[in-house]
Amino acid sequence: MKSGKRRTAEDVTEGIDLTGKTALITGVNSGIGQETLRVLSMRGAHVIGTGRTLAKAEDGCALATGTATALECELSDLDSVRRCAEKIRNSSKSLDIIVANAGIMTPAKLEQANGIELQFATNHLGHFLLLTSLMELLATGCRVVIVASEAHRATPPGGIDFENLSGENGYRALRAYGQSKLANILFANCLSRRLAGRGMANSLHPGLVRTNMGRHINPFVTWGLALFMLPVAKTIQQGAATSCLLAASPAVEGITGKYFSDCQEKTPSAFAMDDALGERLWSESQALVSR
Repeated sequence: MKSGKRRTAEDVTEGIDLTGKTALITGVNSGIGQETLRVLSMRGAHVIGTGRTLAKAEDGCALATGTATALECELSDLDSVRRCAEKIRNSSKSLDIIVANAGIMTPAKLEQANGIELQFATNHLGHFLLLTSLMELLATGCRVVIVASEAHRATPPGGIDFENLSGENGYRALRAYGQSKLANILFANCLSRRLAGRGMANSLHPGLVRTNMGRHINPFVTWGLALFMLPVAKTIQQGAATSCLLAASPAVEGITGKYFSDCQEKTPSAFAMDDALGERLWSESQALVSR
């Protein structure tokens, strides 16, 4: 059998029938989001795929072997997120699977959305608003999967710098990215507690995957990372494996509030297991998306 690191999304879903299930996946126009859509669709799920624009979402949904619905959802634009959630509520009776996959990584200079540092706004706040707006649609036995990163270990002191979510009091690209990925794990854990007895919520590190996530990085750094990653990087098919395992496999049935890497549980940072920090993040996020 292949090691967890080398298993593909098709490997971990072999023999699984998702007919009658509805899955929502963000960021389906490329990379592991696109592969996750392709494989869950191949296993029978109806997939709602989102992209920053409707055209990008349609590009991703074109790879579905079953039925797929394309929707625009620019996660850094809260009004776009609200419109997307409303369309889903108006067209779907229930959601069985949500894979919060979309994200951005390390813009070289500080960028903001609604006064919030762009990575935190996109990777966490946009998903927070989308998923909490759809809670009433989550079916019994639902699975929520949030794509985080091992970069969650590189954060500001305290894990989340609530006093500098704008980034204006000092911006370090990788640290801000790590903060947003820590927020992903904390959010998944909070969801797990709120879904207790009703469904599962887990987070994951997909691995070092050759995708366009690093498109914002300084090109000299990108070349250096590429040379470093080449011997250890996963293919996109391998990178989507853990997402698909958590979304569909009976092997993880009943497991919730956990962090995974290479298709198996992994212990995250101490900050990621801090329930009080997670609950503060939930409250702060509610306030930010409501203002």
